[in-house]
Amino acid sequence: MTPSVLPTQARFTLSGGLVFDGESEQPVQTSVHVVDGAIAGLGDGLPTADQTIDVTGKLIAPGLIDAHFHAYGVSLSGQQIDATAPGYLALQAARRLSAALRRGFTTVRDVAGGDPWLAKAVTDGLIDGPEYLYTGPALSQTGGHGDARPALVAGPGDPAPAAADCCGAGGSGVMGEVVDGVDALRRAVRERFRRGAHAIKIMASGGVISPTDPLRIPQYSPDEIAAVVAEAQRRGSYVAAHAYSPAAIAACLDAGVRSIEHGNLLDAATAERMAQTGAFLVPTLVTYDAMARRGTDFGMTVAALAKNAEVLDHGRTAIELAAAQGVRVGFGTDLMGPLDSEQSAGLRLQSDVTGVAATLRSATGVNARLLNRDDLGRIRPGARADLVVFDGNPFQTAEVLWSPPLAVYRAGRPVAQ
Repeated sequence: MTPSVLPTQARFTLSGGLVFDGESEQPVQTSVHVVDGAIAGLGDGLPTADQTIDVTGKLIAPGLIDAHFHAYGVSLSGQQIDATAPGYLALQAARRLSAALRRGFTTVRDVAGGDPWLAKAVTDGLIDGPEYLYTGPALSQTGGHGDARPALVAGPGDPAPAAADCCGAGGSGVMGEVVDGVDALRRAVRERFRRGAHAIKIMASGGVISPTDPLRIPQYSPDEIAAVVAEAQRRGSYVAAHAYSPAAIAACLDAGVRSIEHGNLLDAATAERMAQTGAFLVPTLVTYDAMARRGTDFGMTVAALAKNAEVLDHGRTAIELAAAQGVRVGFGTDLMGPLDSEQSAGLRLQSDVTGVAATLRSATGVNARLLNRDDLGRIRPGARADLVVFDGNPFQTAEVLWSPPLAVYRAGRPVAQ
């Protein structure tokens, strides 16, 4: 961040820039007045600021929201993550969160992992990171996307496998927990909310990296999904579901799932159902693009690369189908291991499909609605002063959107660049 955009007072005004409010089609030129970490007003006639910062020619937008983030996703291998010492894992998570904040992502939703201690470290200022919302380990059926055990692991009655072959004691790992049956799922959901979970994540279809599950086949029974949704709704929360195929997505919609993650194999009829039920789609185009280019370097198997190629080809079409039916399309990245450096490239890939304005709305106002947060994702009086100042106008020069920002503010506080 350059000295010219570093406020030294709690009351400051960003003056002369274009303002994208998180909802509109086009930005407007106006001033943004910040008082004690919140947006006090827009335009002229505001209270006298202690400091005025000239951002003429720049775009001011709400802080970006990554709705599919993995703080503990330090490897493309679930087994490697589970074998990593907790202290080292926490340091890696701190680095990933800090880097995301500097890119302009002032809020992230971790939808497979996270815990109250990592969130407290952010809140207490031990980690310079975005607001951190988490689900705890994603819930997976045996042999599902969250079951990291390879097919050759011993089953019931067989000799016990080596510890390194398992996703954790009892099928519980850092990012996923194997839980089968309605009653067990109810207990698992309640435990996550006891530990401060923002929402609940389930694995409702096969996945790219998981070793034993076909990509398209639905996972969890209707009764199991319905039980998870009922528990989440009773807490005033919701369920996010990893789901690729129309059959898997439809099973989630039948049960009341709010957030469909990925959704790459979506068809028009299922997109129409999503719109009718009010479900959100959180696409994650960048992870497939990055794995296709770099996955071999980080140990992706031939089978995983083949599954990745299948969903990569369909991801853009899924967004087009969803948008055409009026589905609320958010934004996520799902980047694992060293691929997290490509987070901003997700904005480029999604804008190639929907355009700059729609992508910015997805990463701000739409995602804020998904999170049920009125104080995020918008520039309006009363909202938290999470702001990104882009070094130019992406509505005219699109690559400004995924280039390093000029400045980032988290609750009115400047973030060191």
